[in-house]
Amino acid sequence: MKTRILLYMSAALLIAAGCTKSFDDINTNQHELTDEELANDYQNVGAFFSQMVSRVVLFDDGSGNCLSSDYQVAQGLSADAFSGYLAPTGTWRNGVHNGSYSFVSGWYDQLFTRAFSEVMPAWQRVTRVADEMGQPAVAALATIVKVEALHRVTDMYGPIPYLHFGSGTLGTAYDRQQEVYAKFFEELDEAIDILTPLAESGGTLLPDYDNVFEGNVARWVKFANTLRLRLALRVVYADPALAQQEAEKSAACSVGFIETAADRAQLLHGRLTYFHPNYDIAYNFNAGEVRMGATMDCYMNGYSDPRLASYFVPASSDNKYHGVRLGVHNMNPTRYAGIYVSNLNIDRATTPIVWMTAAEGYFLRAEAALRGWNMGGTAKSFYEAGIRASFSENSVSGEDAYMTNTALKPTRYVDRTNGGNGIAAPSDITIAWDDEADFETNLERIITQKWIAMYPDGCEGWAEFRRTGYPRLLPVVNNDSQGLIDTNIQVRRCPFPVQEYNTNEAAVQAAIQLLDSEALGGGQDNGGTRLWWDRKELGVRNYEIVKIYFNCSIAGAISWCL
Repeated sequence: MKTRILLYMSAALLIAAGCTKSFDDINTNQHELTDEELANDYQNVGAFFSQMVSRVVLFDDGSGNCLSSDYQVAQGLSADAFSGYLAPTGTWRNGVHNGSYSFVSGWYDQLFTRAFSEVMPAWQRVTRVADEMGQPAVAALATIVKVEALHRVTDMYGPIPYLHFGSGTLGTAYDRQQEVYAKFFEELDEAIDILTPLAESGGTLLPDYDNVFEGNVARWVKFANTLRLRLALRVVYADPALAQQEAEKSAACSVGFIETAADRAQLLHGRLTYFHPNYDIAYNFNAGEVRMGATMDCYMNGYSDPRLASYFVPASSDNKYHGVRLGVHNMNPTRYAGIYVSNLNIDRATTPIVWMTAAEGYFLRAEAALRGWNMGGTAKSFYEAGIRASFSENSVSGEDAYMTNTALKPTRYVDRTNGGNGIAAPSDITIAWDDEADFETNLERIITQKWIAMYPDGCEGWAEFRRTGYPRLLPVVNNDSQGLIDTNIQVRRCPFPVQEYNTNEAAVQAAIQLLDSEALGGGQDNGGTRLWWDRKELGVRNYEIVKIYFNCSIAGAISWCL
């Protein structure tokens, strides 16, 4: 990878050296690219922009070859599992690993290291050349990608080096998450303002290098605007005034939000040769090292959700959908990755990596409207539009009957592996909107459906659970954190990478002090420390049913237990 980047930079420097005579002419037009400028500018920044885009979620070797094992340790064995979507079924370490809250060195660092070794340097290159060429729109596009990539990183670890990246002090200082988020909003606000006139005129940027929207600026602005709303709600319990301010900016944006499957943000297979890393993990790694999560089993089976077949493959033992709980020790691969549980419905050639769904945009507005913010519609209308959008994005029907159902609830988890890990239903939330319900009930309703619609984006699913307490997730079977993580509250973050301790220890120690000042009740560098935006106290109602399972002597509880 380093060799490839050096080749790009050498070529770009030669191109830049040959076009300095045209700088004065180029700088006379700040808003429109001529054919001559396109030829030079795109060569200078195009490869670096493509690199940024492909590294947000997809990890490869620079030649389009997926490094699925890197994805597995960057997201699969952390966010994808902690979100409740999926469960690891590998036989590593007899089950004592991230999935049981015993963090393994090297299993949680890739998201951090890839972002700072690949995404951020590429962003520096694009923005520097764009500034030299007098093209703020190109820099704005790259900055949107940077925010999308780096908000995933800070949401996993907390403080990160961000505000002064590239200032000559790279790697020496971490910034408070509160300051990082403030910078995110500043950058998105500026990017949207710069790009909106071009979007409204139907303009394009970097079409030969844009593997998400093919240069369509309007679609980029819709994504950036929806991303701004996502991040606004992320901080609502830490800074409600800022959250409302940024959310209502998004509602006032003339370009609007992502609202259709055609506009959703995803890596395009027609422009990149790639496959979703989960394909390898589910089908090619040993007997299969990931399967349907037990929490997904409870919700989607309980709701008789038509999207089940889009997400998973039925277990061949009974042609039904069955998941696996986290924290199981000594997994038998014949049962846990075999015919008794559900594999992922994923196609090697066509399943896309999705950054943001259309459905999410509607559910974000539903929550904002529920909070009384000016979103241009009601919480109910946006909630139902979100369900419709998700059904459309997954090419299934029956959304009208689904969204009006008042009876179906999540079901208890039945362990089909004979592992004895059955447990009561995590929630009793129904589907149909209820104007008479209290705020928390309708918030749970919104986040639960949003969580289902965002599958398999574990970073967002886990973040929303930590932010709101919803959806209610099943606890781990075994908690091997040595008391650092509460089984009921569940894991809140990943520790800083070991590599950072080895090469940047002073900065990491300072970052831990930032965690101390930001976390509820103080913090340490472990999975039990809350992030700055993770301010909502989880109610005991989340765990009443779980407690019933663990104390089956309670009258009437036997029927819930297996």
